[in-house]
Amino acid sequence: MDDAADLAARFNRVRARSRALAAPLSPEDAQVQSMDDCSPAKWHLAHTTWFFERFVLAERDGYTPFDSDFDFLFNSYYQSVGTMHARPHRGLVTRPTLSRVLEYRDAIDARMRERLGRDDLDTHARQVLLLGTHHEQQHQELLLTDIKHAFWCNPLRPAYRDDLPVAAGRDTPVDWIESGERIVEVGAPAWPQASAFAYDNESPRHRVLVPAHALASRPVSNAEYRAFIEDGGYRNAALWMSEGFSRIQRDGWARPLYWDEDLQREFTLGGMRDIDPHAPVCHISYFEADAYARWAGARLPTEFEWESAASGHAVEGHFADDTGGLHPRAATAGRGLRQLFGDVWEWTSSAYMPYPGFRPLPGSLGEYNGKFMCGQWVLRGGSCATPPAHVRASYRNFFYPPDRWQFSGLRLARDLSDRTR
Repeated sequence: MDDAADLAARFNRVRARSRALAAPLSPEDAQVQSMDDCSPAKWHLAHTTWFFERFVLAERDGYTPFDSDFDFLFNSYYQSVGTMHARPHRGLVTRPTLSRVLEYRDAIDARMRERLGRDDLDTHARQVLLLGTHHEQQHQELLLTDIKHAFWCNPLRPAYRDDLPVAAGRDTPVDWIESGERIVEVGAPAWPQASAFAYDNESPRHRVLVPAHALASRPVSNAEYRAFIEDGGYRNAALWMSEGFSRIQRDGWARPLYWDEDLQREFTLGGMRDIDPHAPVCHISYFEADAYARWAGARLPTEFEWESAASGHAVEGHFADDTGGLHPRAATAGRGLRQLFGDVWEWTSSAYMPYPGFRPLPGSLGEYNGKFMCGQWVLRGGSCATPPAHVRASYRNFFYPPDRWQFSGLRLARDLSDRTR
């Protein structure tokens, strides 16, 4: 992205995609906040705009902000740049209106394009702009997952889009792909010193010992997870982490989020639909993924087992493009590891911690990842709501163990007793 024209093209493409994702939403849709962890679509549109204004445009002396109140309203968690409106109350910000937020986007886009057109960004500003486009792609996924939760909370269960295709899957057997004990390199070279973009939490690249293990060839399917439910999996305390079992008792969990009680239908971004038994199960917490793995006589893979396997595969799968249906699809027939990328984020057994020698980005942007390395777990691979070309083998997503509103599923792993295999 050293070339200004390439950077401008990426900026325009990402910004246009956010508008397209929000296009099916009414002003009322864009306002709603269904739980503390979600944000209104209007807020996502504004916050991603604020990022470019605050960290690129406003870095120049004498800059006049579009609206001085927006620095408080649309800051997310950057304590070093000022105070912010409380996250659980973002849905109460009825003003500015959606039309005003879109006006804000248009104005900041024009200012950014003017700077790009004049090649008036130094090296640091270009790096922040590139980071900002990846940041916005993360919010594109959140916009989809958050509006899905909001529409599910609506008793009418409306569809985000009525034209999303439905793909019928077929059963494919699970194979176990074995790997011997070995030392592997994981992570990404630190950006921006390295030319390829990666978040700071993916670096530095380092060596780890991966024990002998086997990975399932595909993620766990809906039918397989249904068998766990029907076998009393949610009632068997022996399968669960103590905190997880307390959570399912307290909140009445008995199935994945968005499944009906009859275990036959689920809520999707296309509305209520029959569950495809062969598609990957999704919208489960770390606690549920871990309990299922224990029930199946297996375990969750570590993030390093996952990455060492994925590093040899092309980043291909069902992502958030216009043909994927915005819902996980069944694996296709084949040999070896499948669906490592796209469809569902895969929970790992790895806590979200810094790599040896981790250094956050300098300045305020150092708050982006590092300060959240506490009490969360790593997911890998991307989902059907992830923008295409946004993920890579080293990409580390992270959520809290009870979180279920993301497109999160699981792949099983097993230890190998013969460590020479």
